Amino acid sequence: MSLTLQPLTGDDLELIEVARRTVDANTDGPDGIYTMGAAVRGIDGRMYAGINLYHFTGGPCAELVALGRARAEGARELTTIVAVGNENRGIFGPCGRDRQILVDYHPTIRVILPSADGPGAALATDLLPGAYRWEP
Repeated sequence: MSLTLQPLTGDDLELIEVARRTVDANTDGPDGIYTMGAAVRGIDGRMYAGINLYHFTGGPCAELVALGRARAEGARELTTIVAVGNENRGIFGPCGRDRQILVDYHPTIRVILPSADGPGAALATDLLPGAYRWEP
């Protein structure tokens, strides 16, 4: 699948920085190769950050923690999400589970992704074409 990524905005760069600061402040250190931070922006411009809880049995991804935090603080409409790795590992795309949750809860959210040409953004629905659509 080939995606055409949208260029990043100043708001996107600010969101990446929030995610980076979050993971840097909360990393498990050089041995914490799985530490990830994420940030999501609400429609009102507020940003909410999260950190993953890595565990060998599986744990909540940083994106899910950020989504939960936003929801807990009353943000229902979200515009953009990003995840970054600790130790300056850069931007990461969401895993399959996160993509499905984004499509189900926020299908029009922009997801910041890495690429060979530098980071860009795509809609959640573009990341999971033909996805099963769960309806509560």
